[in-house]
Amino acid sequence: MKEPHLSLEDVVLSQPQLSDAEALASLANDKRIWNNLRDYFPHPYQLDDAREFIETVAQEDPPHIFGIYYQEQFAGIAGLNAQPDVYKKSKEIGYWLGEPYWGKGIATRAVKLLTSYAFEYLDCNRIHCGVFSNNPASMKVLENAGFTKEGVFKQAVWKNDDFWDEHRYALIKP
Repeated sequence: MKEPHLSLEDVVLSQPQLSDAEALASLANDKRIWNNLRDYFPHPYQLDDAREFIETVAQEDPPHIFGIYYQEQFAGIAGLNAQPDVYKKSKEIGYWLGEPYWGKGIATRAVKLLTSYAFEYLDCNRIHCGVFSNNPASMKVLENAGFTKEGVFKQAVWKNDDFWDEHRYALIKP
């Protein structure tokens, strides 16, 4: 599948390039970002991590993981995870932005682009996302993108030697 053109206003989703590796490593090497992601996301985040990630996602066909570009600058990552077995028509969405790009509505536009792509091209009927309780900004992103909170999983996350609640959001294909 040819990479789709995903853009909304000044936000573009595109497969990250090796030329983005330094920006990716610089933005991702922020504990505030790591605090809101699963532990398989490296911290500290090194240039080699960025290169390996970019080389891995370049193999995807169709693509599920994209760089978020704001005003032509690499700003973060957004992606979809396929779900197994009876959940095969669902995807889990994830995203993060580097701190210089927070509070500009970029993540909301990226989530809208990615959900439209999933519904149109990936045979997806439902997209969900779990957000850690200490991340109200991400909850707002999902709400602004049309997601509905389905529930709260109490003490479902063990992160930074503490239990956190996970707020579960979902969007059904229109």
